[in-house]
Amino acid sequence: MEWSRYGPNAVLLRFADKLGDEAYERGRAVADELEQRPPLGVVEFVPAYTTVLIEFHPREVPRLDDWVHSLIARLDAALATQRPPAPVKEIPIVYDGEDLERIARHSGLTVEEVRALHSAPIYKVYVLGFSPGFPYLGDLDARLRAPRLPNPRPRVPAGSVAIGGEHTGIYSVDSPGGWNIIGHTPAKLFDPKAAETHRPEDAFLLKQGDRVKFVAVREA
Repeated sequence: MEWSRYGPNAVLLRFADKLGDEAYERGRAVADELEQRPPLGVVEFVPAYTTVLIEFHPREVPRLDDWVHSLIARLDAALATQRPPAPVKEIPIVYDGEDLERIARHSGLTVEEVRALHSAPIYKVYVLGFSPGFPYLGDLDARLRAPRLPNPRPRVPAGSVAIGGEHTGIYSVDSPGGWNIIGHTPAKLFDPKAAETHRPEDAFLLKQGDRVKFVAVREA
């Protein structure tokens, strides 16, 4: 595991070289270890596809360069631990997006084939980002991959399910966006009110490492 300083009080750890199943499993292991047994002085950590950024409190970890080696040894041990598969969370989807027919034409498929291909896999939540709770889901069938819009829309409704490059995702809040909208879900991915009386992470339906299955429905 490689590491580098990221400002005076943080380190960037690289746990994989490229995106894929190995990176997904290693990211799960790192995130689980940091969540379940937070190291001394951790303020927060931010996982990405192949890296995790960890910020420390300077008073609790004054000699960060010395401390990071013991942390890496601990995370390396976590990587060697076998973990059961993450549970599959089913998300209903209505395939009625404004870009659905264009995606079908781009892919040389029928709309029904796009629906079938998109709802067939069990996706992995590689990372959350862009907006609160927005999941980058893979692996998207290569036949459905399409470039982002040249000009993002000023507003995409929360719950929109879309395709962007090699990923599919769900808009968690109303926001600008340049992905191709193929449907929508009534599932609420971000609910800040849920964190008012519970843990902050309860505001999010999904987390990194989860698995997702889209279930096609006619209305939602």
